[in-house]
Amino acid sequence: MSSKNIAPIILVFFLCISGSSAIPGGKKIKYHKPCKELVLYFHDIVYNGKNADNATSAIVGAPEGANLTILAAHYHFGNMVVFDDPITLDNNLHSPPVGRAQGLYFYDSKAEFTAWLAFSFVLNSTDHQGTINFVGADPLMHKTRDISVVGGTGDFFMARGIATIMTDAFEGEVYFRLRVDIKLYECW
Repeated sequence: MSSKNIAPIILVFFLCISGSSAIPGGKKIKYHKPCKELVLYFHDIVYNGKNADNATSAIVGAPEGANLTILAAHYHFGNMVVFDDPITLDNNLHSPPVGRAQGLYFYDSKAEFTAWLAFSFVLNSTDHQGTINFVGADPLMHKTRDISVVGGTGDFFMARGIATIMTDAFEGEVYFRLRVDIKLYECW
C-alpha cells in the first residue's frame, strides 16, 4: 500500500478514536475552567555595578572568574540571579505595586537561552492577600512559556495551576518585564 493510500486511512482512524474515551464507562474527559485568573507584570532590574539604587535583582552565582555585575557570555550559562521585583497590574514600572516577585532564576544551558525559575508572588493589596508559588523551566526564546503554580497562601491557599509567561519588554541585560497570565485550577 502506498503512502498516498494510507494517509486517509490513518486520518479516519484518528477521527474515530478521538470520539472514544480511555476512561472506563466511556466517560468523556471534561476540561475544567479556571477557578481564578490573574494577569500581572513583574519588572526585573539587574544590578550592573552602577544602578544600586534602582536594582531589584543581583547576580549571586557566576562561572569561575566571572564578574557578578555582568551576565556571563555563552547563553549566561552558570549565572544565578536572586530577585525582589515589583509586581504591577499593568506594564508600567512606575504604577503602584500590588506586591513583590521574590525568588531566583539560573541559566542552565550551554546550547540556548533557557533558565530555571523558582519564585513567589507576595501580594498585599486590597484585592489580594497571600502568596502564589511558581516553579519551572523557562525557554527564553519562545514567545510564551508555561510554568507550574505549585501552591500558595492566604487568598491562594494551596492553589495549583499554570502560569503563561511572556517577555513583555527588555532593555539589554539590565531590565526585563514579564507578563504573567495565571490560571488556577485548584482553589480552596
